[in-house]
Amino acid sequence: MDPAPNRGGLSPAALARVFHTPSLLYFLAVSEELSIRAAARRLHVASSAVARQVMQLEAALGMPLFERQARRLSLTAAGEILLRHARQLAAPLDAAVSELDLLAGLRSGTIRIATVESVGLTLLPRIVASFAGRYPRLHVDIRMAPAAEVIDLVADHEVDMGFTFIARPPRGLDVAIRRDLPIGAVMRPDHPLAANPSPTFAECAAHLVAVPRRGLSIRDVLEPFIEQEPRGKSSFVEVNSIRMLVELAASGRYVAFVTALGIDRDVAEGRIVFRPLSDKGLPLNRFGLVLRAAGSLRFAPAAFFDHAKGFFDTIEGLS
Repeated sequence: MDPAPNRGGLSPAALARVFHTPSLLYFLAVSEELSIRAAARRLHVASSAVARQVMQLEAALGMPLFERQARRLSLTAAGEILLRHARQLAAPLDAAVSELDLLAGLRSGTIRIATVESVGLTLLPRIVASFAGRYPRLHVDIRMAPAAEVIDLVADHEVDMGFTFIARPPRGLDVAIRRDLPIGAVMRPDHPLAANPSPTFAECAAHLVAVPRRGLSIRDVLEPFIEQEPRGKSSFVEVNSIRMLVELAASGRYVAFVTALGIDRDVAEGRIVFRPLSDKGLPLNRFGLVLRAAGSLRFAPAAFFDHAKGFFDTIEGLS
């Protein structure tokens, strides 16, 4: 599709065609599926109806919204801009549906969550399972992503909230739950370093160590200390998974670096011990639950937020 450019701007009638509800829904579905057929299946309509709506949008705007690449579509720059605003326009409609469902006593709705791995593999399953006992008909959609991507997903309206580590205050977002967590070394209880209640990074580096790879927030905090270690002095394993760091420590051969978040069961079961690092100048790693704006959550996400906040308040060392 290659519509003629619209040099005179959008008339009121064209604006109505662009921003009326079916067009938004069809455009959002195609943008998220990147396929006319997949969007049609999701909307339970004919593919021709979806294609027609896309063509009408492109004709009204005078510019293409999608490019065809092999068997998939990709958004053009214009499509990216329209998608960002379409999501913002669609959000109140989603909120209205959730409130109407609540009024009808259905208690249905969707909670969209992004989370870092350390929460997603440990604490979040417990939060979701206990939440389901109170609201069994609510749908929970969870994505795991690196810390910075979690913040982007919240800011871009792709999720309602995000559990993440925060290197700096996110612009335009609220940090609703905030915990400053010390970084420590974990190892098996019979490891020689376990007898040291607060080792330094250099003392840990005298042993086989497993460190987070770049891209994990904890690596940014540890980077100055890693760079101080002479090359070749010790063997480093770099891993982009907090869970794998814990498992390497539990093997008995490695010392790994994590926060206390999400390792409480491993510690309670005696698989590992946690020893906070005592290096001067080592900052705390800030964990938070980020939202777009206070009071903006719909019923289902608001109920989940209240439940999650109560859960974190009960965890020793995180309250």
